[in-house]
Amino acid sequence: MSETRGIHHLGLSVLDLDSSTRFFVGALGWVESGRDNSYPRTAVSDGKVFLTLWQVDHKLAIEPFNRRKNVGLHHLALEVDSEPRLEKLAQSLSTWPGVKIEFMPQLLGKGPRKHMMLLEPGGVRIELIWPGP
Repeated sequence: MSETRGIHHLGLSVLDLDSSTRFFVGALGWVESGRDNSYPRTAVSDGKVFLTLWQVDHKLAIEPFNRRKNVGLHHLALEVDSEPRLEKLAQSLSTWPGVKIEFMPQLLGKGPRKHMMLLEPGGVRIELIWPGP
């Protein structure tokens, strides 16, 4: 039996706290549940996943995360409930300010699952996945 019960929250360092917060709230429909400008950080949730977004310190030398050479978060995978929702979300995100699409929805393996990859405005790599019927 496991000593833990799942993820309580995931903390992500982002380049621009306001842009990342706007992305999760505006583009994905999440809710901002708290903000502390003294850190600075904000909390967002889709009702199941709870993230804390932490502003990096721009007084320091900031380096973007490289998933091939750095230890840490490779990507954040978020599930969507249907293939049409994935396609619609992909279209809206492709024009969202600061979003960089790595690839649009495509089959995952031999399918029918589909996924896409993007960088949100704060630099975090996100996979959106529809797990299939």
